[in-house]
Amino acid sequence: MSRAAKVYLVGAGPGDPELLTIKAVRAIAAADVLLLDDLVNREVLQHARPGVRVIEVGKRGGCQSTPQDFIERMMVAEARAGHCVVRLKGGDPFVFGRGGEECATLRAEGIAVEVVNGISSGLAAPSSIGVPLTHRQYSQGAVFITGHGKTAEHNPDWATLAKLDLTLVIYMGVARCAEIQAALLAGGKRADTPVAVVQSASGAAQAQLITTLGQLPGALAASGLGSPSIIVIGDVVRCAGALPAAIAAAA
Repeated sequence: MSRAAKVYLVGAGPGDPELLTIKAVRAIAAADVLLLDDLVNREVLQHARPGVRVIEVGKRGGCQSTPQDFIERMMVAEARAGHCVVRLKGGDPFVFGRGGEECATLRAEGIAVEVVNGISSGLAAPSSIGVPLTHRQYSQGAVFITGHGKTAEHNPDWATLAKLDLTLVIYMGVARCAEIQAALLAGGKRADTPVAVVQSASGAAQAQLITTLGQLPGALAASGLGSPSIIVIGDVVRCAGALPAAIAAAA
């Protein structure tokens, strides 16, 4: 890969280091500087060359985070210094990874940027428990949504989403699950709609919960699951390997 002023936005996938793409491995191996997201499995650093500079720039909901503008200034400065810069992110850079913001900043500064896609947790989480996002019997599509927007005005329109006969895949929704549940029920979503919550998808610490929309806040609190988790809402959850009796009976 070129050592000219260039930044690679690389998706490290959901947690399992074997889910890295070959292109991601090559980018990591070429890096002079690795800006490392908090959710990236550190095992992927085995692909980095000796002497690479690793800078922790973790961002995780509910925790102290490195400011986004600081990260972007650092990428610009390191690239202008002639370094091969890799911004290594959990999941995919362009799926709730702020990759679009970073691309815009880098291009405005005249710095070339290349995106290396990774497997998003919104794909890995349901498949890890046997749940397809689409299914000819249950759902003809899926919607990827954030549990909260940048501002109140940018929050999802849950009333509209409740009326769609599609799988809802919610990122960063654990802290607001009661609010999301209430809005979906008010919008007409059935209380018996199956729901899966998967924490740390594909990683060694993966844990999951299968419940219904009506029981979601209480079941989630009792389970002890927290962030990072993906919430999957829809009849496709009936395909999961182990279903509670109430959901199995209704299938």
